[in-house]
Amino acid sequence: MCKDNAITTIIIGHVTKEGNIAGPRVLEHMVDTVLYLEGERYFSYRILRGVKNRFGSTNEIGMFEMQDKGMTEILNPSSILISEREDNPSGSIIIATMEGTRPLLIEVQSLTSQSVFGLPRRTANGMDYNRLTVLIAVLEKKAGLMLGNQDVYVNVVGGIKLNEPATDLGIILAASSSFKNMPIAKGTVAIGEVGLTGEVRSVNLIEKRIKEAEKLGFKCCIIPESNKRLLKDDYKLDIIGVKNINEAMKKIGLK
Repeated sequence: MCKDNAITTIIIGHVTKEGNIAGPRVLEHMVDTVLYLEGERYFSYRILRGVKNRFGSTNEIGMFEMQDKGMTEILNPSSILISEREDNPSGSIIIATMEGTRPLLIEVQSLTSQSVFGLPRRTANGMDYNRLTVLIAVLEKKAGLMLGNQDVYVNVVGGIKLNEPATDLGIILAASSSFKNMPIAKGTVAIGEVGLTGEVRSVNLIEKRIKEAEKLGFKCCIIPESNKRLLKDDYKLDIIGVKNINEAMKKIGLK
């Protein structure tokens, strides 16, 4: 009846603790499009993500801000997510991540402090906890940072959740900056996956990430050396290719 009369229909279904539509998932098979509206309780930002689209792509997202008049579209999410970063404290860096096909520049903050209970804490807000523990182990083994007696906290500003490995290098540099109490140059963006041996591995869609950083006026972009060799366009910002985390730390003055 809805299709014959061109009536827009909203079907409300139960969602289980695992995040699946109960039934099991009967409603998802019935409809043409499934959209997830994601966001944290204490943040005003919302991400509209397509997980099923029978007649189009699911690689696009929309970002909105909850206001008193309802949800308002954010035309430039990157500028909003880094708008409050005025000074240049240690333990802070900008990373370039991808949400679908849209590049986002996000601030990552890290804090290291002497543990007083003997068992150091690791707290990850906005990223996978297990990934954080792996990156800390790489820092200890390959960069010589003694974090075994340090509490390490990592926070992704704005309530965004990081799911891709291209953010590894930024997290490592932020933790190193906090541990050494040395700030990273304000106009720096870090992109790269970090392996267990400390190497910085290539990431996908590097041109889109660099162009987003260039558009917002950043001056320096640290990327994997393997990505830099394949770049074809000329950019206004300084692009630094690195092969491992020690080289990356040296390039920005942390070594």
